[in-house]
Amino acid sequence: MMNITPVVKQLLIINIIFFIGTQLVPVSYEYLALFFPENPGFKVWQPITHMFMHGGFSHIAFNMFALYSFGSTLEHFWGGRKFLFFYISCGLGAALVNFAVNYYFYQDSLNILLENGYHKADILNLLNSGKIDTRWQEILTASEFKHFMNAYLGTVVGASGAIYGLLVAFTFMFPNAELGILFIPIPIKAKYFVPIYMLLFDGFFGIFGSSLMGIDSGIAHYAHIGGAFFGFMIMWYWKKNQFNNNRWN
Repeated sequence: MMNITPVVKQLLIINIIFFIGTQLVPVSYEYLALFFPENPGFKVWQPITHMFMHGGFSHIAFNMFALYSFGSTLEHFWGGRKFLFFYISCGLGAALVNFAVNYYFYQDSLNILLENGYHKADILNLLNSGKIDTRWQEILTASEFKHFMNAYLGTVVGASGAIYGLLVAFTFMFPNAELGILFIPIPIKAKYFVPIYMLLFDGFFGIFGSSLMGIDSGIAHYAHIGGAFFGFMIMWYWKKNQFNNNRWN
């Protein structure tokens, strides 16, 4: 097993410090988790700090294990600066995609309420005071109401978006590496394992499961997809320009 690399080690330490700190000082969650930009709880630093926040022990344990397992290999080949750039970019990309999707849901439901005679300032005042107008549920469908509330009031935490970017990068670089998963004793090549995992967990059981089966896990599946998408685009760009970057070496 590969030794832990310097940047991965520092990221692990920072994540653990944040996790312990939020357990000791719970109010810090309100300042460091990522809020919807129109929510008064949003702060400019949250797109960065949310990447080091986690919702529970299993959440941070899984992410840190993945960071160590895949991150150390990538940093070994890339170097620290390139790895850190990639990691942070995927985390920010995850936040951007999650915000874009939430903004769509939020704006769609808000427009329906405005068309029914409500004023935006009154709606936001109610939401910010922790109240709702029960008549909203008569105007909006159950799905629209849930997405509207989750978009405005929900928070996002975790390194998962950046981790998904690492999974994509690892697959680009080592497509035939065999990966194992709990409950499945047969190793599966990365080029099959990673896409299938993402399609099942974040597609079928995540996004589609939530809308079709009423499952609401509280997991930011769109952020996962955003991290994977940005990871794919960066890797695609780097691979496309690899010759130009190295031809004078």
